[in-house]
Amino acid sequence: MTFAEQMRTRAKQNPKNLVLPEGTEPRTLQAARIIQDEGIARHVTLVGPLPEIQQKAQQLNIDLKGLNLVDPAQSPDFESYAEELQRLRQAKGMSLEQARQQIQDPLWWGAMMVHKGTADAMVAGAENSTANVLRASIAIIGTSPGIKYASSCFVMSHPDPKWGKDGLMIFADCAVIPAPNAQQLAEIALAAAQSCRSYLQTDPVVALLSFSTKGSAAHPNVELVTEALKIIQEKDPGLIVDGELQADAALVSSVGQKKAPGSPVAGRANTLIFPDLDAGNIGYKLVQRLGGVEAYGPFLQGFARPVSDLSRGCSIDDIVTTAAVILCQAAN
Repeated sequence: MTFAEQMRTRAKQNPKNLVLPEGTEPRTLQAARIIQDEGIARHVTLVGPLPEIQQKAQQLNIDLKGLNLVDPAQSPDFESYAEELQRLRQAKGMSLEQARQQIQDPLWWGAMMVHKGTADAMVAGAENSTANVLRASIAIIGTSPGIKYASSCFVMSHPDPKWGKDGLMIFADCAVIPAPNAQQLAEIALAAAQSCRSYLQTDPVVALLSFSTKGSAAHPNVELVTEALKIIQEKDPGLIVDGELQADAALVSSVGQKKAPGSPVAGRANTLIFPDLDAGNIGYKLVQRLGGVEAYGPFLQGFARPVSDLSRGCSIDDIVTTAAVILCQAAN
């Protein structure tokens, strides 16, 4: 069973409520029908102008029966949502009238549904940029306790089960923070560890990657990684984490024993933390294209409630799989 199949099966076992803010986007409409029909979610809400959703559905020959449609401007919840947004953003100077305008944005409306518990999870990004999805999610949902910075991870599925947990590994951050400082890198690792628990259902073994292993090279970039390790160990003393480690030392037991003897991580990592976005994005794509590895994601992490982004080039199946993954997170 593939990772995608595993997540769909798990989501069906304890279905939660999903909001898809891009209600007029064709792939999203088709995915919503699949998610509802297969029972991956209990209820699916599509957000947008109702005539446009209905027109697009008719063009695509999609039956909207059983799907919840919400037009923010016409919703009875409009004023209470606007008031809550103004309360959340008043420290930033947002007036009630500005909140009334902003909450009409489907992304912000969807995030408010998750914040209020009307929806358990949100998936967007088929037609919105990652920056827009992040902006709405950070403003309304916020980050988890102890986490200031949202980040992302990929689930990498290798055909050889010897890697990670039965071939599954977490790679982070590959999509959000370009040049993390030590605090940000530590938070990426802590969020990725939670992603490992949630998605892979196993204890995380976290490697902070570098071009150096345990002092083999001296450089400010190496010092940043070792500083991140100290922060992680202070915040989560029980987490199995080590760094700095080169990728081969983190993954291959024989190499790990030579380069980092006594390391609790070397040779057995299932969660890889890249030092910056260049390394993370390049790394996952090289593994995906040259190694015959399936890459699932990016999935946003570090938020107080489940939310995730999509690539604007995503397929219908990508949306369904991402929804299943995030709904599983909501069910944990």
